Amino acid sequence: MRVMKETATAAEPVLPPAPGAEQHPALDFANSAVALPGGQFTDLLGTPATANEWLIEHDLAPADVELQEMCAAQLRSLREQVRSLLASRVGGHPALPGALAAVNDALTRAPAASLLHWDPTHGPYRAASHPTTQIVEHALAVLAADAADLLTGPDAERLTACGSTPCNRYLLRHGRRHWCSIRCGDRARAARAYARRNQAEGSPQT
Repeated sequence: MRVMKETATAAEPVLPPAPGAEQHPALDFANSAVALPGGQFTDLLGTPATANEWLIEHDLAPADVELQEMCAAQLRSLREQVRSLLASRVGGHPALPGALAAVNDALTRAPAASLLHWDPTHGPYRAASHPTTQIVEHALAVLAADAADLLTGPDAERLTACGSTPCNRYLLRHGRRHWCSIRCGDRARAARAYARRNQAEGSPQT
């Protein structure tokens, strides 16, 4: 197996969000580990600090959140299971039972109902316990729910993998576009042009 060198841990994206990521945070979540040309790799959830920033940017945690490594590892683990399910959908093959179990488990992490509280001045009220006590559980549940919606909803028909090697991102296809960014599209076209030139140069003369 080829080992990819990790070149960045900052939460600054190396590519713009893939098409569909704005509607589906689970798509951006799956794409937070990015394979780059030259065997390089960047993981936007690679450290607690970058995982903090990613959750804050996606409105899944308050600005003062300070995740521990165990929490960041939970996010990375769910991401791999979501990626497995996306690959199964795109490839048209059965999902791994472990991936389904992981997403279903994450769906149950946060309470579905707002809990009853009592304010000394205003009396009873209902509110979810997120985010003060269940930040990661809430994030996992939201991302798992969106992944389930993506895989079972009408957008699933447009789900595809970026067609530019070595990019590993997923996107929602628009027309015939199979690239997640202009950069990947340019690289794919350049690769095709290079292959055509080589084929032409290697063809026997008549």
